[in-house]
Amino acid sequence: MKIFKRLFKLSLVLIIIGFTGVIGLYFYCYFNEPIGINTMNNKIYLDENDKPVFNSDVNYITLDKISPYLQKAMISVEDKNFYHHHGFDYLRITKTLIKNIINHGITGGASTISQQLVKNKYLNFEKTYKRKIKEAFLTINMETHYSKDEILTSYLNTINFGGGNYGIENASLYYFNKHASDLTIEEALILAGIPKNPTKYNPVNNYDNAKERALLIAKLMVKNKYLSDSEYNNLDFNNVIFNDDIINHNYSSLNYYLDAVNNELKQINLPTYLLNSELRIYTTLNLDTQEVMENSIKDNFKDNEMQVASILVNPQDGGVKALIGGKNYYESQYNRVLSAKRQVGSTIKPLLYYCALNNGMVGSSTFLSEYTNFTFANNQSYAPKNFNDKYANKEITMAAALSYSDNVYAVKTHLFLGEDTLVNYAKKIGIKSTLEPNPSLALGTSEINMYEFANAYTTLASGGFKNKLHFIRRIEDKDGHVLYEYKDYKELINNPNTVYILNELLTSTYNSNFKDYNNPTVLGLASKLTNKYAIKTGTTDTDLWLVGYNKNALMIVWNGYDSDQLIDTKDYQLSRNIWLDTIEYYEKDLDDNWYDTPNNIIAIPKNAITGSDDYNKNNYYNFYYVDGTQ
Repeated sequence: MKIFKRLFKLSLVLIIIGFTGVIGLYFYCYFNEPIGINTMNNKIYLDENDKPVFNSDVNYITLDKISPYLQKAMISVEDKNFYHHHGFDYLRITKTLIKNIINHGITGGASTISQQLVKNKYLNFEKTYKRKIKEAFLTINMETHYSKDEILTSYLNTINFGGGNYGIENASLYYFNKHASDLTIEEALILAGIPKNPTKYNPVNNYDNAKERALLIAKLMVKNKYLSDSEYNNLDFNNVIFNDDIINHNYSSLNYYLDAVNNELKQINLPTYLLNSELRIYTTLNLDTQEVMENSIKDNFKDNEMQVASILVNPQDGGVKALIGGKNYYESQYNRVLSAKRQVGSTIKPLLYYCALNNGMVGSSTFLSEYTNFTFANNQSYAPKNFNDKYANKEITMAAALSYSDNVYAVKTHLFLGEDTLVNYAKKIGIKSTLEPNPSLALGTSEINMYEFANAYTTLASGGFKNKLHFIRRIEDKDGHVLYEYKDYKELINNPNTVYILNELLTSTYNSNFKDYNNPTVLGLASKLTNKYAIKTGTTDTDLWLVGYNKNALMIVWNGYDSDQLIDTKDYQLSRNIWLDTIEYYEKDLDDNWYDTPNNIIAIPKNAITGSDDYNKNNYYNFYYVDGTQ
C-alpha cells in the first residue's frame, strides 16, 4: 500500500513539474520576438549566368477569400481539434503513441496544422531530436503570438498542392481555373486531399485515388459536423471540370531541379529570420542544357511507359548543370535521381577495373573468357553469363572486356582482387549504399542511388579528384548581402595515372577496332560523337544505364519501371539517345575536352583483343602504361 502511495505522489510531482514546465515554455516564447508567418518567403532562382529562371511568388490571399468548404475540409482531415488546442494535440499524440506501440512501428503521426506550418516554412524534414525540439519552440512561439485564423491562413497559403503549386489560390487557378473563394464543395474536397501525397492524389492523373480520398474527407466532415448527411449524399463529382490547359500537359522538368535546390537549401540551415525574407538563390543550372535534356526525353518517350532519370555534372567542381528526376513532373514529383536506388549493372565495372589497374594489372592483362562455373566453399557455385551467351573462348584484354562488357572477365578480376577490394574502394569515393562483398557485385547487382553514383564517378571524370555535388553557388538577401557561398571542395583521392589509363580504356566501347567475335557495346554512337568520351553501359533485367564523361561533363542516364517490370530489348537505345543529345549540346562550344597525358605515361600499340604484338590497322589499340609497367 505504501508503494502505491509513493508512486502516486511521484506521479503527481512529475505531472506538476511537467505542467509547470510547459506553462513556463509558453511564457518564454510569448516574451520572445514572434516568428513571421504572413509572408511567403519568396525566392528568385538564377542560373549559372545569373539569369533569373524562376520566381516562387505565391498568390497570398486572406481567409475570407478561401472557400469555407476548403477550410473545413482541411481542418477535418489534418487537425480536427485545431481551434481547441494550443499547438499540440496531446490526446491525439497519446493515442498515436499507443497505436504505434501496439503495431510495433510508426503507423501514423499526430502533427497539428501549426506544427506542419512550422515544418513547411522553417525546417527540413530530418527525423532528429534537435529538429523536433526546434519545431516545438517555433510552434509555441506561433501559437502565443497569432490567432488561429492567422495560422490557418498562412498554412493554406503555404502547403504543396502538387504540380509545382504552393498555396490554395495557385492550386485553384491551376486545377479548376477559378479563385479559391469560388470552389464548389466537390472541388474543395479534391484539393484538400492532395497534400497528403501530391503524386498519388493528383486529380488529373490519378482521379480514382483523388475521389476516394475526397469521399473519406467528406465523411470526416460529417463526423465533425461540418457537413450534413444530406450534403454528403448529394455530392456529385461528375460535375467537376478540370482546367483544359493542364490536361495531358507535361509539366516542365525544371521543377525537378528546383526541388533538388530547395532540398539543398534546407540542408544549409539558414537562420529562421533569414528564411522569412526574400532570397536570391544562385544555382549551377545550365538552363539550355536542361531544356535539351527535357526535349530529348519527350521525343524518345512519346509512346513508352518507362521512367527516366538523368543528371549532368561539371566534374571539375561538382556543380549540377541539369537534372531530371522523372519523365513527367506533373504525373510524378518523385525525384529518382535523389531518392531511388537501382541495380547499376555493368556501370560498376569501371570502379572494379580502377582497383585492378591500381593493384598491378594493366590494360592488356588477359583472362580466359569462356562459360565458367565458379565453385566456392560449402559447394556454393556461381556461373555468370555474357549478354546473348557470347564468349570469346580465348584470352582477352581488359580493354576488350570493357568494350564488350564481358561478365566472366569482370568476375575473375573481382575474385582475383578479393571481394572486399571493390566494396572498400566504393566507400572511399563516396558510395554510401550497402554493397555486399559477393561474386555478383562485379556485375552491379547491388542497388545504388544515382546522385551518390554520380558523386563517385566524378573522381574518375575529374582526373582523380573527389568533389561535392551541389546545386547552389550563392545565396543573397534582397539587398545583395551574401548569406551563403559554396566553398570549393576538392580532394585528390585517386591515382591520376591510373585514372588516365582507365579513361582511355573506356573509349574502347565505341572503337571499331574491337570488332571480333562481338561488337563494342556502343559502337553505334561512334559516328555521332564529335568529342572524345569515356563511356560505359549497364543492363539488368529491370534497369538500363549509360555513364559517359570527359573532363568537361559527366552525364548519367537511367531507364526502367518503378514497379521493376522487365525491360524490352528494343528500349536499350533510349538512354543512349538522351545522353548523346544532351552532352553533345552541352559541349558544343567547349574546347580541350580530353585529359592531358601524364609525363610518365606511354602508349604502345597492340592487338586490341589479345594484347599481343600481332596486330594490323583494323585491330590495333594504343594501350597506355605507366612507364616501366609495359
